[in-house]
Amino acid sequence: MRQNPERRRALLDAAIDVLAEEGARGLTFRAVDARAEVPKGTASNYFANRAELLLQAGAHVHVRLTPTDEFMDRFANARPSREQTRLGMQDLLRRIEDNRNGYLALLELRLEANRHPGIREELTRTIKETLEENVRAHLEGGFPGDRTTVVTLYLAMTGLFIEHLTLPAVLADDAAGPLVDRMVDLIVPGPDQA
Repeated sequence: MRQNPERRRALLDAAIDVLAEEGARGLTFRAVDARAEVPKGTASNYFANRAELLLQAGAHVHVRLTPTDEFMDRFANARPSREQTRLGMQDLLRRIEDNRNGYLALLELRLEANRHPGIREELTRTIKETLEENVRAHLEGGFPGDRTTVVTLYLAMTGLFIEHLTLPAVLADDAAGPLVDRMVDLIVPGPDQA
């Protein structure tokens, strides 16, 4: 397998775009090569098979959705509060909107996971680890609420993302940013509730 990291990243970015725009059935080595504008056969030199390409694309989505170091430094140095949670959720919304194809590709991977146990196992592990890391960071960081707070906020945010990115007309009268603020207010205990 080839090890050029820039080429691998370009192929994974192309795979994410193909997944988002054509669905899992459209994800072929040929489609990835074309999208990445590389010679035919390039993707097959980097990935052993389609399942490996899907899994690595899923892992790469999480890299693309990672908050910036600057945001994380500001976030980590602020006092844990409902307001900090709100800022974190608003940043997550911004990252999802800026990387729409990444989130849509992740939704495609979830659907593909229902058809392929190996993909299901790996995607479950990755998403569960991410959720558990968020719970750990929330609790150890001293943010208001408990595990249920984090899980409920996760479920509310993912529901919002699905509607906002796939059928935006459903929420046409309700802007996503204010909805995020309202969800945080309803789910995360305030200072008088702690």
